[in-house]
Amino acid sequence: MTTTAALRQRFTVPLTKRPADVWVAAAVLALAVLAAVGPALIASGDPLQTDLVAAHRPPSVAHPFGTDQLGRDVFTRVVHGARLSLFIGVSATALAVLIGVTLGLVAGVGTGVVDAIASRTFDLLGAFPEILLALVLITFTGTGTPNLVVAIGIAAAPRFARVMRAETRAVRGSEYVAQAGLLTRSRPRIVVRHILPNALRSLPVVVTLGLGTSILGAAALSFLGFGPKPPEPEWGSMLAEAHGDLRIAWWTVVFPGAAITVVVLATTVLGRYAGHRFERRAQP
Repeated sequence: MTTTAALRQRFTVPLTKRPADVWVAAAVLALAVLAAVGPALIASGDPLQTDLVAAHRPPSVAHPFGTDQLGRDVFTRVVHGARLSLFIGVSATALAVLIGVTLGLVAGVGTGVVDAIASRTFDLLGAFPEILLALVLITFTGTGTPNLVVAIGIAAAPRFARVMRAETRAVRGSEYVAQAGLLTRSRPRIVVRHILPNALRSLPVVVTLGLGTSILGAAALSFLGFGPKPPEPEWGSMLAEAHGDLRIAWWTVVFPGAAITVVVLATTVLGRYAGHRFERRAQP
């Protein structure tokens, strides 16, 4: 059975047996992706259009999420803000996976000295909270979306590296890898064809959980001023712009914060569900 087929079988569950919260989480993520890909389909207005006369208006039929201090429609900005927020989260996660898989694979198939050095490095970096490590990194690289993606990606990489190293060492000691070693003398061929595909089997679970962490980290750093600059709509920067208006216009803070919370919760629900299914399938 190929790796793709094994993963499909591992995570395939009859539709009637999937919990309701999983369906809700999937619907939330689908809506967030739609908002990121085609925001005009949900909110056709201009997220940058200002109207000082309409500033700080509460939620109404005309403005479901109210307006901010410049009279901009908060609903439109939240919908259009999904594009940058998800882009940063997905890009940072992809970078973290690329770095983590590469380093974890090298550590898993390397000699004892290489593995020891890599493992201690992973442990050292993993001892710091990801958001703190990303904050330190972005302090040196500077602000902006590209630097934010790089900082979050590097900070999250040790998590994927540890998982990849553990899976690689487990696969490396299996019987079919030993048999493959008897049939060919090419070590790179064994790594690419036998070790790597099987070591990646648990990665989708970690990636799903890591995506929510990256989105949350991006919002937090944007709130501190290290991400996209106003007036560009992004959930974290929207919170930074509106936090001083919480007492007089609570909706300018609550709705962007709710968007972050709901999306992160949705990724967590799906990640934990995938993890439970993976553990159940892995049991003999």
